[in-house]
Amino acid sequence: MIYLITVNYYSAALIAQLLASVRAEANVDYQFIIVNNSAAEDCSNLAGDRVLILEAPENLGFGGGCNVGLNWVYERDRAATVWLINPDTTLPEDALNHAAQFCSAHSSLSIIGTIIAEPSGKIWFAGGEFVPETGRIVASTELSTHEKPNYVETIWVTGCSLLLNLQNFDSCPQFDSAYFLYYEDFDFCRRYAQQGHSIGITKQIYVIHHPSSITSRNPSLTLQHSTFSYLLALKRHTSPPVFWYRLSRILFHAVRVGVVHPQHAIAILNGVRHFWQRSRFC
Repeated sequence: MIYLITVNYYSAALIAQLLASVRAEANVDYQFIIVNNSAAEDCSNLAGDRVLILEAPENLGFGGGCNVGLNWVYERDRAATVWLINPDTTLPEDALNHAAQFCSAHSSLSIIGTIIAEPSGKIWFAGGEFVPETGRIVASTELSTHEKPNYVETIWVTGCSLLLNLQNFDSCPQFDSAYFLYYEDFDFCRRYAQQGHSIGITKQIYVIHHPSSITSRNPSLTLQHSTFSYLLALKRHTSPPVFWYRLSRILFHAVRVGVVHPQHAIAILNGVRHFWQRSRFC
């Protein structure tokens, strides 16, 4: 059984397209779970025999919404395969079957990423890189040419399309609720890697992603969340010198662009301010 979990925030139309691509694969046993993070949007029309809607108590952000779905699955099936999938994606033909076969054949992998491509075929994600000595956290768009037959180990994978072998976890895997949006997937992977869990990415599974179809709705708020979460990730996973170096670069960038793009600079500074206000609690 594969449980697909997606988080809705004014994305019902996109989820309907994702569901259409999933339902085309009737040969795989699956349950689709929609965590509704938007109290103002009724997505009950998407419910069905294999589609369950869980109402979040409030807008919990991406990671918090995923946690609601993960907890529901873990309480019922601790040996399940879970596929966290963005609303703004669709599955190509036979993707569920490939995912089921891969996870069964590679049960030692706890966290599995997939290749993510744009509709044009351009690679959007092919693995996560991290250099703790510099604070560099980037998503690779280059397919590995020196790959094992089925997968390659990687530092982190994006929550846009992330599979979990729940049987490998002693307790329900959880995203850190301190992250509302962005870098929660990086933090998730780093924490569980430090506990000994293996992370890989495979070419055998890929999804089609429509970048910015959600986050572009409010670019200033997106930038604010991104700045906050990046600083939090640096605090958690790098040294103080690296943190201060990156913070100084962020502030310099805000000053430099402030003359031409004042809203851009304000969003960055709001992210920094929000981080300092919450840093003692994170």
